[in-house]
Formats: sequence, structure tokens, C-alpha cells
Amino acid sequence: MRNRHLLPVDLDRALLVGRLWLDGGPKLIAVRDGEVIDITDLGPTMSDLLDLEDPAQAVRGAPARRIGPIDDILDNSSPEPTQEGSFLLAPCDLQAIKAAGVTFVSSMIERVVEERAGGNAEQAEQFRTSLVRELGSELQAIRPGSPEAQRAKALLTERGLWSQYLEVGLGPDAEIFSKAQPMSAVGFGAYVGIHPRSEWNNPEPEVVLAVSSRGRVVGATLGNDVNLRDFEGRSALLLSRAKDNNASCAIGPFIRLFDDPFGLDEVRAADLSLTVKGPDGFRLTGESSMRQISRDPLELVRQAAEYHHFPDGFMLFCGTLFAPTQDRDTPGSGFTHKVGDVVDIHSPLLGTLRNVVTTSDRAPPWTFGVRALMASLAAQSSAAPTARP
Repeated sequence: MRNRHLLPVDLDRALLVGRLWLDGGPKLIAVRDGEVIDITDLGPTMSDLLDLEDPAQAVRGAPARRIGPIDDILDNSSPEPTQEGSFLLAPCDLQAIKAAGVTFVSSMIERVVEERAGGNAEQAEQFRTSLVRELGSELQAIRPGSPEAQRAKALLTERGLWSQYLEVGLGPDAEIFSKAQPMSAVGFGAYVGIHPRSEWNNPEPEVVLAVSSRGRVVGATLGNDVNLRDFEGRSALLLSRAKDNNASCAIGPFIRLFDDPFGLDEVRAADLSLTVKGPDGFRLTGESSMRQISRDPLELVRQAAEYHHFPDGFMLFCGTLFAPTQDRDTPGSGFTHKVGDVVDIHSPLLGTLRNVVTTSDRAPPWTFGVRALMASLAAQSSAAPTARP
């Protein structure tokens, strides 16, 4: 397989499900023996599939209705796929797309840096140096919401260092926000969008949990929670402007269903790597480890669903350890994306999510929403052969 490096290292054991654009509409698919198979009979939507009593068992028992080699579909899953070929979509559909923020100490400090710098990348370094000196060693081992966290809050308030980001990073209530609308996420190979007015932004490599309507975590995948550091740094009230733009949410390539060799313990131990290759020859690498998350993934799920109901389930970004500070152009300016950047987010047990950066106004517009999905499903149903009585 020429694209073996894009798939989980234990592909022969992994139960991978996703969505594929085929014949003018989305199909549910699984990967088996290097082939993509159609599993739409298990449910009309991914939301239905993940709500089955045992999704993994259902996928194992699904008939092998072959679509084609996974290599060919990965090759055609690009910013501009050929119209006659099939390409991957984001593996979720009707699920709400939620995200948890400030779940790692290093990224929490970077949010405070953005706030103190007022969204100005050139002023960030001086604030970063002083904040790491003041906060870094003290906060690494503190559990959010604990008595130790409350004492740290009192101490930092006395020093004049308290911040709204420290509140959600150390306080009892996690930051849970809506990252994108259902059906709006882009998948493997697609363009990912940056707001055209943003001058300081970055990718955010994250594990994304797939949660059923009953609040049960049934799988995991990778995500890029594209972040505008200048927008949010100017005001936390600009969070929705910083996070939810056309093509600004990427998820994929597949959801790996929980089964015997893969579950929450593997998610808790997941290591992610990120590579950005620019058209200017620039290269950025980084890492994020779920081992360093400050809140357990199940705690994030609990807080997301405690006082809310998600009848179609939800996808939950768990946050990231990664916050790039490497200068790209002028000294002290930090990192920001350029159009044409290729972003790879990789985890050994989940594969690789690859996207190409453009601006949100130049990315293909989001047009296939819930109404279009319902119309597509209705057309498929009417075209299906009717069984004889």
C-alpha cells in the first residue's frame, strides 16, 4: 500500500469508519484489508451508526460491499479532487461539533500570553518569558478545581496575574464551546480555512472523541481546531469569530471505533505529532501528548453533556499541548500560517489528518448541509429496489 503511512500502524486490527462522497452523495464506509467497503446498510448517517448498541460488532459483521482500494481514495482526497473519483469527507455528519479549550498548562499559558499581548504577536515574547517564570513550575501538577488550584488562584490574584484563561484552566468548570456547525467540518485532504484578516494564527492538533446520543464515547479521531491568536487575543468575546469560519474545522481521516485493542486508555496515552510544510520552504514540527492533559477525557465529556442533550451525538475536541512560538519571518513575530501550507497531524493508532491552508473566503463554500443530506438520503431510499412480498 503506497499510503500505508497515513493509516494506523495496526491497520489489520483497527476498525475504521468514515464518510465518502460517491455518486453525488455521502456514503458510510469502513476500511477492510486495504479496501473501502460500503456499510450504509448499518444506518443512513454516522450518527445512527454510532448509536448502535455495539458499533464495532456491527461493522465487523457488515458484508464486504467493495467500493475500491483505500490508496486510490486517499490519493483523490485532495483540495481539488477529480469529479469522477470518490473522496473522503469528515467522518461525522449530524453530530454537534464541540471543543474543550485550555486543557493543557502550556497552551493555557499561551492563551494568557495572547491576552496580555492584546493579540499582537510581536509583543508576545516578552510576556511569555515573564509568565513562564511566574507560572510554569507552579501549575504543572495542579488538578483543576482542587483545593490546590484555589490556593493558586488566590496567590496569582495577589500578584495581579489572574486571567479568564487561568479560570477555565484551573477552576472547576472546563471551557466547552461550539467549534462548528453539524455537517460543516472538512475531511482529509481538503482545504482548511484561515480568516483572511488574521495575521497571527496556528493549527491545533487534537484528539476528537466520538460520543453517541447517550453520552457514551464510542471512538476517536484526529482534528485541527484552527485558531486565530490575534482575534481571540484582542477579546475572548471574539472566540466564535476566531474558531468558527468557513473550512476552519478539519476532522479525520476516520473514526476508529473502540474495541478490544483500542479504547479510552489508548486515547489517554495518545501522542500526536504535527508537521507544517510551507510553500516558502518553511518547516515546523511539534508534538502534543494526551498524557499531559489536565482533565480526563471522560470529565470533559461529562461537562459537555451534563446540562445539555445531544440527540444526534457530538464530536468533542479535547484540546492541545501544542502552541507554536517559532519565528517564521521576522525575529519576535512568532509563527503564523501562509496560504499553501500543508498540515499533517499524526498519531500512530489514528493515522494522519492532512489539509492544505487557504483563507476562508477562498475555500470552497459549505453548501451540503442538513437539508441537502436529507434530500440525498430520500433520493437513495426511493432509488433502492423494493423487495417482493
